[in-house]
Amino acid sequence: MKGKKSALLVAAVLTAVVLVIISLIARSGTFQSASTVKNIDVKEETGHCDGESTYSAPAVSDLMPAVNNDKMLHIYLDADMTANSASGIAIKQGIETALAEVDWKLDGRPVELIVKDHQGNTVRSKKHLNDYLHDTRALVVFSGLHSPPLLAHREFINTSEILVLDPWAAAGSITRYPSKDNWIFRLSVDDTKTGYVIADYALKKGYNRPALLLEETGWGKSNEITMKAALEELGIASPAAVKWFNWNLRETGAGILLREILDAQADVIFLVANAPEGKTFATAMASLPPEKRLPICSHWGITGGDFATVIDSEMRSKIDISFIQTRFSFISCPDSEFGTKVLAGAQSLYPQTIRTAIDIDAPTGFIHAYDLTRILIAAVEQAGMTGDIHQDRRNIRIALENLERPVEGLIKTYKRPFGVFSEDNPDAHEALSVEDFIMARYRDDNGIVLELESPK
Repeated sequence: MKGKKSALLVAAVLTAVVLVIISLIARSGTFQSASTVKNIDVKEETGHCDGESTYSAPAVSDLMPAVNNDKMLHIYLDADMTANSASGIAIKQGIETALAEVDWKLDGRPVELIVKDHQGNTVRSKKHLNDYLHDTRALVVFSGLHSPPLLAHREFINTSEILVLDPWAAAGSITRYPSKDNWIFRLSVDDTKTGYVIADYALKKGYNRPALLLEETGWGKSNEITMKAALEELGIASPAAVKWFNWNLRETGAGILLREILDAQADVIFLVANAPEGKTFATAMASLPPEKRLPICSHWGITGGDFATVIDSEMRSKIDISFIQTRFSFISCPDSEFGTKVLAGAQSLYPQTIRTAIDIDAPTGFIHAYDLTRILIAAVEQAGMTGDIHQDRRNIRIALENLERPVEGLIKTYKRPFGVFSEDNPDAHEALSVEDFIMARYRDDNGIVLELESPK
C-alpha cells in the first residue's frame, strides 16, 4: 500500500512540474496549445492577455445558413478577441454584414467565416497563418487591430502567397513589401500619414510642445518616425519628450511617465496605445491635479476595446482626449442613405447586440471590414473561381489591383482602390488617403463623433 502511495505521490509531483513548465513556456509566448476546431476559447496568459479570455467565439460563424457543400470557401479572421475584443467583434460583424448582402456566396460558392483568436501574440498568429495554408478552401485572411503579427510575418505572408486584407492594423510598412507581388491590402488608417493628421490637428489647436508617448512595439516605433517627420514638416524641430511603455503597464508606471512628460514642459501628448494601456494612462491623467492635466491626441488603438466603458463620461470630463478615425460615422453622418441601409442590415443580423449605432463598440472596425469585404466581393466577381484554390488566390490578388468597376462603401465609393506596388507607388495597397482621416471624440453616451470642422 505504501509503495502504491509513494508511486502516486511521485506521479503527482512530476505532473505538477510538467504543468508548471508548460505554464512558463506559455507565458513566454513560445508554446502554442492546439486550437479546437469547433470553438475558440483560449485562456493561456500569452501576448497581450492578462488573465482569462473574455470572448468565446464559434470557430465558424453561426450566422451563415447551414450548408453541406464540397464547394464551401473559407474566410479567416485572425484577430485579438481577448484584450481588445471589441475591435475583433466589430470586424467580424462588418464582414458578416457584407457577406449577408450576397447571401453568403462568392461566385456562387457558399462561404464560412472562421474566427481565430491570436490574443495579440505573434506566435499564435503564425499558427493561424499555417492553418490557412493547409486549408484547401481558405481564400483570404482578415487581420485585426494589432500591427506586430503582420510586421513579424510580412515576409512569410508574401513568400507563402497568403492573401491578407487589413481593416485595422496601421503600421506603415505592413503594405509596403518591396515587390510587385505584394499580398497584403489595407483599408484603414496608414501610419505614414497618421502622424501628420494628429500633429496638424494639435498645432492648429495652439499646442507647440508635444510629447510622444508610444508603446514599445514595431507599431510604436513606426509612429515615432512619422510623427517626428510630421512635426518637422510643420515647423517643430523635435518633440518635447519621447517616452516608451510596454503592454500590461500599471497605473504607477503610467504616472511616472506622465510626470516626466510634465517635467519636459510638454503642452500636449501624442499617444500611441491600444485600449488596455490607454485606460491606464487616462486614469493616471485624471488623478493628477487639474492644472497639471495635459490634453491627449491619440491614435485610434484606444477605441478597439472597452476604453469608453471604463473611462466613462464622468472620468472623460476630467481629461481632454481626441483620437484619429476615418471619415464616416453612423452617428456623425446620419443622412447617408447607404449608411442607413447598412446599419439596418447589421441590426437585423444582430438584433440582441446592435439596436442602435452606439452599440457597435469599435465602429471603425465594422466600417472598414464592411467596405473591404465589398471590395473582395467585387474582386471575386471580376476574377471568377477556377476551383484551384492557389490559382484563385492569385487571380483575386490581381483583380484587387485592377478593379474595373467602382465599389460603393461607407467611407466613399472606391474607384481602383489598389494598384501594383512599386517604389514609385508606395501607397498602391492603401485604399484610403490622408483626406479620409479625421479626429474624433466620445460623446457622453460613448458614441464616437467626428470633428468635421477643422480646429482654428
